[in-house]
Amino acid sequence: MWTADNWKDYEILDCSSGEKLERWGKYILLRPDPQVIWNTSKENEFWSKLNGHYIRSNRGGGEWKFKNLPQQWSIGYDMPEAAGGTRLTFNLKPFAFKHTGLFPEQAVNWDWFGKLIKNKTSHGKEVKVLNLFAYTGGATLAAASAGAKVTHVDASKGMVGWARENAASSGLDTAPIRWIVDDCVKFVEREIRRGNKYDGIIMDPPSYGRGPKGEIWKIEDSIHNFIKLCSRLLNDKPLFFLVNSYTTGLAPAVLTYMISLEVKKSFGGQVFSEEIGIPVTESGLILPCGASGRWSF
Repeated sequence: MWTADNWKDYEILDCSSGEKLERWGKYILLRPDPQVIWNTSKENEFWSKLNGHYIRSNRGGGEWKFKNLPQQWSIGYDMPEAAGGTRLTFNLKPFAFKHTGLFPEQAVNWDWFGKLIKNKTSHGKEVKVLNLFAYTGGATLAAASAGAKVTHVDASKGMVGWARENAASSGLDTAPIRWIVDDCVKFVEREIRRGNKYDGIIMDPPSYGRGPKGEIWKIEDSIHNFIKLCSRLLNDKPLFFLVNSYTTGLAPAVLTYMISLEVKKSFGGQVFSEEIGIPVTESGLILPCGASGRWSF
């Protein structure tokens, strides 16, 4: 398992009874997590010191309950020196369906591709990265801070605006980032027609979603064809290809199989896929948070 264990401003304090107890900077949140199927004693003192609690409804969805939690606050993540050493700053706020605007487990992937990018840019070579389903820009900022030119694509105008705010907070407002609001599949199809190429591609697709014009995305039906499509945007000597999955039905071996078919077959190199997770302070164990598939030389 690849573990995001370099955080200082974020921590999973404990997890039990379908929920995880988290520290986001100086604030404590309690949120549902479908992986937490165990019931253990809740001895950590912060179970009773919550600033925010997302409570699921029996009718679907849910709602936040707050106590002394600001509408917005920030936390930082320090990229490794080998990946540029930049401190990234993320503006957080609780919003629809338990989210805060950041998936902390992805830091383990930021470290990985950040080092690949920095190694190349430090030798004076240009690196162009495409970040698809880019959300609030964690991967975009990590790639840009390592020296890449990044194209950030998301179907939500609000998410792209939020990502730009994070870039400004991280001192990357003048970095070479192209901000695109578009359906990711249609954008990739246009980039192919334009003849554009990239050194690295990151995709973080949702299990289910809709594009700005109602286009339907269902990961089990769409992900293989999309990987195949995106492989056509890689240049002759690409640097990396990353696929993230939060869908429990897509095991790491499935990601390896698809990436091997569409990327390794054309470019050689190696494919590795693993679960990704975050340490739990109380137990010393790792909470799984999805899976990632990586291709590189």
